[in-house]
Amino acid sequence: MFKLTARRALVVYITGNRVVRALRHYGVVRYVSRRMHYVILYVDQDQIETVKDKVEHLRAVRKVAESVRPDLDPTLTDLEMTGLYKLHDEDDKQ
Repeated sequence: MFKLTARRALVVYITGNRVVRALRHYGVVRYVSRRMHYVILYVDQDQIETVKDKVEHLRAVRKVAESVRPDLDPTLTDLEMTGLYKLHDEDDKQ
C-alpha cells in the first residue's frame, strides 16, 4: 500500500550552479533558477533540521530558508477578513 510522507520545501540560495549536483543527495531537487541562483529542495519533514544543517555547511550555499506554506491557515479565503482590502462607498453600489 502506498503511504504519503510529509514533506517540506527548502529554498537554498547558492553562489554557483555546480552545487546542484551535491544537493540531489539530500532530497528531491524540484526547481533550479540559474539566473536568480536558488534551488527548491523537497525533504522529508522528520529530517528537515538535519538536512538543513548539512546543506548550510556546503561551500557554495549562501542561505537556507524553510517554506512557510505548511504553516499557513488554509481556511482563510476571504481577503476582507485579513484587512488587506477595505470596501469604499463606491463598492457598495453594485
